[in-house]
Amino acid sequence: MEECWYRSASGARIALRRRQHSASCRELAVRCPRLRLRSLSAATSAAWLAAYGLFVLTENSMVLSAAIIITLVGLIIYLHFVKIDQESLLVIGSLGIQVTSSYASGKESTAFIEMSQVKDVVINEAIHMQKVIYYLCILLQDPGDPQGVSEVVPLFQSSKPRLDCLIEVYKSCQEILEQRKTAPQSS
Repeated sequence: MEECWYRSASGARIALRRRQHSASCRELAVRCPRLRLRSLSAATSAAWLAAYGLFVLTENSMVLSAAIIITLVGLIIYLHFVKIDQESLLVIGSLGIQVTSSYASGKESTAFIEMSQVKDVVINEAIHMQKVIYYLCILLQDPGDPQGVSEVVPLFQSSKPRLDCLIEVYKSCQEILEQRKTAPQSS
């Protein structure tokens, strides 16, 4: 397993782990920065101090109870549905591409795309807030038109790696896609 450090579009450090299982099977995982205890403590303290200020003004203890419950429920929702620790891409030349997102709570979300549906993997660009942002996406082949694209599936939406990291992932994917394209011709 090989690990390289890059930066995300926001400037945070991210790690790209590459693992080659075989010549036609590679796993590429982008690890996002972990949840920082300092920022979590600051947000929780600010919410509870505001609730305490409201309690002093209203002298209603329900304000404190509601603040504690709301922050705890909000934290659970954030960890289970929003904060992604790792996004991985498993490319198997003969089968397809598996995209997995691992959340901070331990929950995983997985999607599988059959290789027969994959037209290509490309790096695309978008303009967002006066910045050009690059992202990797899978182009799905249109069943009715072999030259057409039916859907674009963006990858690494949470970690948002910069172009240098995306190029490494792109090259790995293209090597496997090229093997798949040349394999039927050689046999």
